[in-house]
Amino acid sequence: MCSYLYELPTTGAVSFADACVDATATFTADIAEATEARANLRAALKESKRTDQGEKDYLRLVKVLDDYIPKLYGLLACIHHGEISLKVEPIFSWRTTLSSGVFHNSPRINIPTFSTELIFSSLTYAFSISNLARSIVHSLGRYETDRAISDTERKAKDEKLAFAVTLLCKAAGLYEYIGKGCLAEWERERARVISLGMTCLRPPDLSREVVIGLSKLALADAQSLAIRKLLSKAAFESTLTPGPPLPKSHPSPALVAKLYLECASLYSSARSLVKTPGASKGASKSKMKLSFRKDKDGSAASEDTGEEVALELRRYLADEVALHNALAHKWLGVDAGEHGGTSKGGVSVGFLEWAKRELEELRSSHTSGGMMDSEREKEIRERRKARLQEELQTTGTFLVGYKKMNDTLSFQTVPPQSELQGMIPAGLMAVSIKPYTKPIPAFGPGSVEYMRRQTEELELLGSEHAIDPTATPEGAASKSYAGAEAYY
Repeated sequence: MCSYLYELPTTGAVSFADACVDATATFTADIAEATEARANLRAALKESKRTDQGEKDYLRLVKVLDDYIPKLYGLLACIHHGEISLKVEPIFSWRTTLSSGVFHNSPRINIPTFSTELIFSSLTYAFSISNLARSIVHSLGRYETDRAISDTERKAKDEKLAFAVTLLCKAAGLYEYIGKGCLAEWERERARVISLGMTCLRPPDLSREVVIGLSKLALADAQSLAIRKLLSKAAFESTLTPGPPLPKSHPSPALVAKLYLECASLYSSARSLVKTPGASKGASKSKMKLSFRKDKDGSAASEDTGEEVALELRRYLADEVALHNALAHKWLGVDAGEHGGTSKGGVSVGFLEWAKRELEELRSSHTSGGMMDSEREKEIRERRKARLQEELQTTGTFLVGYKKMNDTLSFQTVPPQSELQGMIPAGLMAVSIKPYTKPIPAFGPGSVEYMRRQTEELELLGSEHAIDPTATPEGAASKSYAGAEAYY
């Protein structure tokens, strides 16, 4: 049970000194440091691209971005307050990894404005945080089913799982910040440069619907991991005696079902949102047109790229909707079998049979992949197959147990699926978005150093204008008589 694995983008080289003018030479060193920090980011992304999946260092990428983004905010603050001016409109080259591409090659596009750079850097930050959470979870393995694990070791791994949940909630907050804040500024900047005759395409990565969809995806992944943590002790105790009855430490099956239902709802919302751009039938034609025709007269300057969100992401969301609905049905069946008494025996069997069918359909859809699947896609598919096999086994065990009870004790009719549908409760949220607060600029207006310097200047100015109450102003004696300077 892992979260979505993002393909990280790469970017072209940039020198901020080529675009920025510091007339007072106050921020020359800061501009150079920002360029260096971005070069470090570019190098780290290229290195990650060349590294095998199991050896990628996402924590290093997070630290590199932690260093660069405050410097980028410093540049933006200086430009906004007129401390730094622009020689030319900067052009930033990024590979759009959320876009569908031929032969699994993410397209590279050039887009103007500093707002573009901020959004792509922030998206890369969120991708890296999400992937870091995933690598933490992957390193834990299926520890809750390890019969040899001690209670202390299990709790320590529970804490790591909780940390991964926190990271995903942080990523969800960052996606929401980008979608609701940064993209509004980018759209204003986009309109400005288009009015100047420049081309400024909008790939799916810069779509508000897609980014908000990613926020819901991260939150759903976080909730799914939180459910795993909730069940870890009971899962360990069930390794020796799987199936009914549940161990005393097991949380309420009805609660677990509601949590899974909310996961399915979040994944469904995310899927609907990421399918919004590129939904028209002419998307592929638009893509070809923009790939082979240069915008000489600016007529296509305001067009979108016409690309859809990558199939892999859409497939992941569709699978997670189906999987979490099936798991919700499973636990509704377990709840009916455990707490429903003899009158709910048929309901228990009905929900478990429904869940088993859904899991089998999912498994059959993952029997083989495409010939051109990447290693990353193959890894995701293999993990999904293992997860489905495990869930099918536990669901089958519960089904056999409760069916035997119904056939020998309850003798209740199994309701049709349409009747079971009306018994499904509303979902329940267990995690929440961690709101993102943009960092303090590393330099320029709003930075700690800038505020300190302004305070010192104000104190110096105040001391120069301080008046000594015992001093007599020059010329006061000659003008102290009545009618002084009164000319008639």
